[in-house]
Amino acid sequence: MAAVRALRSVVGAEGLRLRLGVGRTLLRQVPQICVHHYRCRSNTHFLKPEYPTFNKSSVQLNAQSKFLRTSTAVTGQVVQFKLSDIGEGITEVHVKEWYVKVGDTVSQFDSICEVQSDKASVTITSRYDGVVRKIYYSVDDTAYVGKPLIDIETEAVRDVVPEQDVVEAPAVLNEEHMHQEIKGQKILATPAVRRLAMENNIKLSEVVGTGKDERILKEDILNYLAKQTGAILPPSPEISPPPPESVLSKPKGTPPVPKPITPTLAFTGKDRTEPVKGIQKSMVKTMTVALKIPHFGYCDEVDLTRLVKLRKELKAVTEDRGIKLSFMPFFLKAASLGLLQHPILNASLDENCQFITYKASHNIGIAMDTQQGLIVPVVKNVQVLSVFEIAAELNRLQILGSANQLGTNDLTGGTFTLSNIGTIGGTYAKPVILPPEVAIGAIGKIQVLPRFNDKGEVIKAQIMNVSWSADHRIIDGATMARFSNLWKSYLENPASMLLDLK
Repeated sequence: MAAVRALRSVVGAEGLRLRLGVGRTLLRQVPQICVHHYRCRSNTHFLKPEYPTFNKSSVQLNAQSKFLRTSTAVTGQVVQFKLSDIGEGITEVHVKEWYVKVGDTVSQFDSICEVQSDKASVTITSRYDGVVRKIYYSVDDTAYVGKPLIDIETEAVRDVVPEQDVVEAPAVLNEEHMHQEIKGQKILATPAVRRLAMENNIKLSEVVGTGKDERILKEDILNYLAKQTGAILPPSPEISPPPPESVLSKPKGTPPVPKPITPTLAFTGKDRTEPVKGIQKSMVKTMTVALKIPHFGYCDEVDLTRLVKLRKELKAVTEDRGIKLSFMPFFLKAASLGLLQHPILNASLDENCQFITYKASHNIGIAMDTQQGLIVPVVKNVQVLSVFEIAAELNRLQILGSANQLGTNDLTGGTFTLSNIGTIGGTYAKPVILPPEVAIGAIGKIQVLPRFNDKGEVIKAQIMNVSWSADHRIIDGATMARFSNLWKSYLENPASMLLDLK
């Protein structure tokens, strides 16, 4: 009767017209069948013609229904799910989190685990339907490309009895989470983001994506959830007023009461050893190669008084367009204009030091400090972007970086790098070149300092320090100085950039 009630809940009392014999046959089959796979549909469906007493027009479904694919004579087959090649020459990853355990049932595209490579964090999804039988790695273990991650017992169905469609009650999940399509356009989101949306009963169609190509990010889900629920801070504890001075005062002549001596606690801390992994492991590899490069350093200061005034005027305009404008877009555009005049700084040297490759694209990396460590996302093709377009791309990279959702494409392909240490508070630095690049700059904080103007008067100036490092094998000091002077002139007189913009 449970199967009949399930059918009645979907097609209605009038649509359920089963002969008594067919109904009994169906009920006898229920304990024998085993689940093969689920299919969700939103359009019209009919039962197969094995049941001639069904009226097709009465079985038509307007709401989403779940079809349970069943079959008899099922035998299990264990399949090794191997870690596929992630790209960029990555051969090993660090296991950050498992989303399944032994005995769990998984379907295609379900999240299996999250791994951290040298470049980015990646969510691994299942390619099979079945039951997890074995997990080869624990959290914090190193997994290797081509080696098995888990064993999945799939269902190998024999062609003994033809498959049948049995109608179940409508699924709880709506179509936005299953197909992720709205008017023929797919909603872009990672499996982890989809899982977060489903756990909070959020329709992805109602969330505005801020990622590339309107991809929905984890930050978008959290912001949407915060707007819906609202954040209420807990009330601050009441602080009792101090007692009156008369209560605290003691009669004269009373000897002071000695304070008890707190016994000194023995220090019980122990050293701990942990493996180098994730972003730290990538840093070890990169810096080891960088040690082979003879670095040349050059420092200077830049008067940003005019640029500070210009940014203040443009900040309200960009905010109306939904973009936060910092100083970094101006720094990147000025660097790109300088690279056009000094292309040797946007080049690379082969390992045998026989050939120099001049890069056509200005892919400028931005060193970014995150909770996971130092990462360097890349703004691609700065030479063809406006200051506003650079600002929009930086906003996107910062949102993804804070949510640890940067992809491999966002972290690779750099030809030149700028590191903004000023956000932390430094002035000068000695930046280390990121191979195969040949130059890097470190930008200090902006300080209000006294300076002399052309008339010899002391004025208040917005001063920023910059430190450059270059590969001294192919770049001499004069070239680095000329580039720095050109970059400095663009920033001290922002209007001069208009002459060279294309």
